[in-house]
Amino acid sequence: MNNDHTKIAVGKYLVSPLAKQQGEGRYAASVSIRSGRGSATHDRVMRFSRLFDSAAAALHYATEHALCWIRERSSTACA
Repeated sequence: MNNDHTKIAVGKYLVSPLAKQQGEGRYAASVSIRSGRGSATHDRVMRFSRLFDSAAAALHYATEHALCWIRERSSTACA
């Protein structure tokens, strides 16, 4: 079972966290960070090796890592 929750728009990025149930009731986390439109669309996908006890915890972890990645890119552009 996959838990695909609300996408989050952050500036020019669209963040889509995902929690996927693994064996024994644990969850794996991943996140897509999309930017651009049409043929200029870029999609970065991060998959994390850590497992979580709940889908909510996996989604939170993936979302926080995506937001940190976006902040790092934004601060570099502003420097």
